[in-house]
Amino acid sequence: MRRGIVLKLFILTAALCMLILATIFIGQTIFFKKYYENRKVNNIQTNMTSFEKSYLSNHNTEAIQKLEQDFYRENNTWITTVDCYGNLRGLNDFYLEVKLDRASQNELGKATVTIPLYNLLNIDEIEHEEIFRKPGTKVSLFGIEKDDTFIPSSITMANGSLNWTNKTLNKKMNEINLEIKKGNKKKSEVPYAFFTGSIVKLQLPDKTAGDNAIYKNNLFMESIREFQTDLLLNENQQTQDSLQINDYEKNDIKYKLLIKPIKEKDGSLTYIFAMASLQPVDEAVQMVKDYYVYLIAFVLVLIFLASFYYSKQIAKPLLRINDTTKKIARLDFSEKIPITSKDEIGDLSQNINMLSNTLHSHIEQLEQDIEKERKLENTRKEFISGVSHELKTPLSIMKSCISILKDGVAEHKKEYYFQAMEKEVDKMDMLILDMLELAKFESGTYNMKMDSFYIDEMIEEICEQLSSEIEKKELHVYKYVYPAEVIANQNRIEQVIVNFITNAIRYTPEKEDIIISTIDEQNCIKVCIENKGAHIEEEQIDKIWERFYRIDTARQRSQGGTGLGLAISKNILELHKVEYGVTNTVDGVLFYFYLRKKV
Repeated sequence: MRRGIVLKLFILTAALCMLILATIFIGQTIFFKKYYENRKVNNIQTNMTSFEKSYLSNHNTEAIQKLEQDFYRENNTWITTVDCYGNLRGLNDFYLEVKLDRASQNELGKATVTIPLYNLLNIDEIEHEEIFRKPGTKVSLFGIEKDDTFIPSSITMANGSLNWTNKTLNKKMNEINLEIKKGNKKKSEVPYAFFTGSIVKLQLPDKTAGDNAIYKNNLFMESIREFQTDLLLNENQQTQDSLQINDYEKNDIKYKLLIKPIKEKDGSLTYIFAMASLQPVDEAVQMVKDYYVYLIAFVLVLIFLASFYYSKQIAKPLLRINDTTKKIARLDFSEKIPITSKDEIGDLSQNINMLSNTLHSHIEQLEQDIEKERKLENTRKEFISGVSHELKTPLSIMKSCISILKDGVAEHKKEYYFQAMEKEVDKMDMLILDMLELAKFESGTYNMKMDSFYIDEMIEEICEQLSSEIEKKELHVYKYVYPAEVIANQNRIEQVIVNFITNAIRYTPEKEDIIISTIDEQNCIKVCIENKGAHIEEEQIDKIWERFYRIDTARQRSQGGTGLGLAISKNILELHKVEYGVTNTVDGVLFYFYLRKKV
């Protein structure tokens, strides 16, 4: 009996170990590489979608460069944006401005042309080009003209002493020239252009401001040049309206190129260009092959040692231990293994008993942790929705300011509106940080920072900011506020008041009244926002503070908000440990809360 168990354990252990080794080896050497590529491409695709949204919402050069740097840091993938001619977008610190001769001006239709230099030479090649810093240097330009845009393939000094060349584009153009000479292509079919002029300005990156990562990555720039060449000269290329994934190999290293066309707000075409290296997985696969030679030898030795251990120490008490462990496997922890020896078997029995107790306690803890994780996941989802909701108001204010400036209605207040927009940008930045702190509060770790401010000044500023929304519905706002200094978190209380007033504007019928007042009570100030309109049913009053709860379920999100404003306000006021509420008045609804006065 004992030998049969030992033999079975030995065979099972040997077969299992070898099967696991074989499975892992095959998986890591054959399937892992493909899995890694697909997983990396899928992750990059997902993150490119997020990058696209962020890019389209902000065309600030510094912000876009930060997006590219963050994308590289998070995905180990280079990314940038290029226009419909293959030129990098948003980079204006590395270019050459040339004033064209009269004949060239007539042909191109403009006096000067600005030429990006990153496609003609690497940034580290400009150190010896001091002569180009001198205005008036005569140059010849050869390249491609498309849609009144000139893309150079080479720049040559008039005396021929220096030449900058886009080698990739120039090579393709030479191949096309051969086709023209052979008669396979007509010269008129190729949009070649030749211009002459003199240098007006050479703009070089400021080295003291830090290196531009795109310029430094010569390999990435080379892949962009190849894409530009195909974009300009590949007559068989079809217009792509979806993501392209191409294989790219350089110096025996494989890369993935992901190219996604997007539409700018002005209708122009832009490409998101990403490049990911597959070198790490190739190195990992080779290392695995070398490592498994030693691992297999070690496992074989381990199998023989295990069989000897089974025959000496495990066989006799194995059945008894097996019965108990079967019950443990069924999550029955009621039975314990009796300890009859003080040797290793006795220790094993004791350890199994300890394992039973530990598993029992950990399973209970795990159930609690799972429940906490569910709550945390709900908090994350609500957090994301809350951020989206809270960004709408400052964006609306900024949009109103932009409309006023664009229409030229208040030229004398231009500086005021610029300052207002700048303030709203700062508020949005602060809002994101504060929402993270609110998420911490729900886990019991958030501390509210208090300061002192005048509540009447805050109300006046908020009403001014929301004046366009108020005027749109022809509402009458009556303010009965007086100077009062309170102790609270100014930014958070401002958010509460904005939420309450915005809510009042939304639910007040046109040409009706909104009444904002402050009431001086003992040691505190009561802030009231009352709007005329329909009452809230009594059974719904307590529910309006819940997340995503809507009084009128038929309202669309575009009209009624996201349903998070009052829930966020509730969290803020509870952080302040103050009384708040809502009640029906004679002909409307009143929201109120208290703040502690500064003594």
